[in-house]
Amino acid sequence: MSMWLAAIALGLAAALLPAPTALLPGTVTAVVDRGDPDGWMMRWRPLLALLAAVAVYVFVGGTVGAVLAAPAGVVCWLVIGRVEPVEARREREAAKAELPALVRLLSAALSSGAAPAEALVAVAAALPGPAAARLLPAASRLRLGADPEKTWRTLVDDPALAPLGRALARAQATGAPVATTVERLADDLTRNARAEVEDRARAVGVKAAVPLGICLLPAFLLLGVVPVVGGLLSNLGI
Repeated sequence: MSMWLAAIALGLAAALLPAPTALLPGTVTAVVDRGDPDGWMMRWRPLLALLAAVAVYVFVGGTVGAVLAAPAGVVCWLVIGRVEPVEARREREAAKAELPALVRLLSAALSSGAAPAEALVAVAAALPGPAAARLLPAASRLRLGADPEKTWRTLVDDPALAPLGRALARAQATGAPVATTVERLADDLTRNARAEVEDRARAVGVKAAVPLGICLLPAFLLLGVVPVVGGLLSNLGI
């Protein structure tokens, strides 16, 4: 069994090793600092994948378990890799929360006659944050002469900026006034944000009612039900 476990571990390690990157003569590699892995699942990703492989082998056993162990470890590795890091989720939620105010400022800048690229830069400077940081690459591409519609389409891929990207791309494709489109979007986003806040407030009230009811139920039984039942039993001579 130990030989099988060793073989599984070696096979899993070989499967999960990153493939070497071939470099052409004269090319320079760019080093990207991705920071520390976020979350305990990412930190323990290799160990969890190995444990998944060993668990499949132990529970299934035999040749079938040995065959399924390595794929189980690889699947565990890939699934953990698709989990959104906590910091990325917080940044996305912050960018989504900032979007209504940012779009409102963008509408004002466009209504004043500013070009889209200059309006984006001005808005990013006036309201710095995750949403503004995600808009700056689009402003840079517009300044370099990129196609506006393609530039706006890139914003659609961002979950936080997708509403703005769709509105701008639609206005560019149909020839509608960009300032009017953005102003209408700002109204919609503000209305949706207010509705979400109200929904969360109502949800808090509903969630708070459950523990409150659990706390009050024993007191209701002791003060309301028990005396009545005791009085009835005493009257009946029981």
